[in-house]
Amino acid sequence: MGIVLKGGIVVNADSVERQDLRINGPVIDRLGFGLETDGDEVIDVAGCYLFPGGIDPHTHFDLEVGSTITADDFITGSKAALIGGTTTVIDYATQSRGGSLAEALSIWHGKARGKCFTDYGFHLALCDCREEILYELETLSQTHGVTSIKLYMAYKDVMQVDDASLLRVMRVCREQGLRVCLHCENGDIIDELVREAKHVGRMTPEQHAATRPEIVEAEAVFRGICLAEITGCPLYIVHVSTTWALSLIRNAQRRGLPVTAETCPQYLLLDESCYEKINFEAAKYVLSPPLRSSRNQAGLWQGLADGSFSCVGSDHCSFNWHGQKELGRTDFSRIPNGAPGVENRFGLLYTFGVASGRLSLQEFVRVTSANAARLFGLYPRKGVLGAGSDADIVIWDPTRRSVISAATQTQNVDYNAYEGLVQDGAARHVFLRGQPVVKDGVLRAVPLGEYLPRNPVSIREGS
Repeated sequence: MGIVLKGGIVVNADSVERQDLRINGPVIDRLGFGLETDGDEVIDVAGCYLFPGGIDPHTHFDLEVGSTITADDFITGSKAALIGGTTTVIDYATQSRGGSLAEALSIWHGKARGKCFTDYGFHLALCDCREEILYELETLSQTHGVTSIKLYMAYKDVMQVDDASLLRVMRVCREQGLRVCLHCENGDIIDELVREAKHVGRMTPEQHAATRPEIVEAEAVFRGICLAEITGCPLYIVHVSTTWALSLIRNAQRRGLPVTAETCPQYLLLDESCYEKINFEAAKYVLSPPLRSSRNQAGLWQGLADGSFSCVGSDHCSFNWHGQKELGRTDFSRIPNGAPGVENRFGLLYTFGVASGRLSLQEFVRVTSANAARLFGLYPRKGVLGAGSDADIVIWDPTRRSVISAATQTQNVDYNAYEGLVQDGAARHVFLRGQPVVKDGVLRAVPLGEYLPRNPVSIREGS
């Protein structure tokens, strides 16, 4: 017995077509008309869009940061993702200094296995690039199905790696078909600016943004692109926050370099005025890179529309305002960096992208699922509604409206960065590999998520 979704509008990265869709077990059987067979369940989805399940390529669940740990683990974070229309997450499994890559992956499998409500994969975040780690990289995709590496140019003495290490790792990744995800901020300059601010007693949350000016991102983006040019390594620049950085990325792409990038909803919709909030409210928006001047936003949206950005990731890294962000009440440098967003990413992009006329339906699918699937070795299993692909489907009702609020969210955190924004549309139903996991906006599932081993991808794949 199959399931037929009847009367909807099927949207892919390259097409918008009114047609029915039949699910058979975990996969899409076929699309067209007259698909019903005896015993099929028929669901009327007239007036709705059928989108490929969202793929969030940037989450941090169950991550220890200093003396605390993120408010969302794989249980609560993946529940929130499903409710919002995201059926796959790629989380950052983070190496401990002195530890091996295999150890890091084993720890993250333990965090996610049997607990995740979405399908999931891992990037591997490196902080220690000694020689034996380079040897591990050479077999990473074959032994663990991980095809993307995260490196940090910031967080000095914690995660930051130097340029020589970046060069060595990127050379290995180029040889092995691994994509490097790069956090681009100049950690040495940030460290000095923070020291100077604290020396003169500037300790409040707005100093987080003041000590991470736009130039520290732009400089690091340029340096990362230079390393990609030297090594030929496919480079994916994460959470781009400024048009300055975007212009450097565009220039690299015009020159044919293997450079792709993502931005995040917070940079498209929020701005540095959030740091003017009183009573320590500004701490809610301490994330890295920080929120920028609103003059950047039109350019970032244009970067999505013209394909300069491939993806939108949430960079979901949630800490409660009470008890966690408050660790830095007397010292801004101790505020845990990060904000929630996995639940709202899909809806925000529809509301302020599609419904606001900034993105077409096809562009929406590209930046919320299809491009991530291509870049990170999941296509065509994920990211497309086509025969044989996983039946990860979001039935999106564009007539529904809601107000985003921490009081009604699924995320396990005590605030929402987008509090009060009105969302157009909502996920009426969500299917994960053919299973109805969300119905009428209510989660109706146990943790069904499977680990997704991935294959190395071409430098040009998804560009």
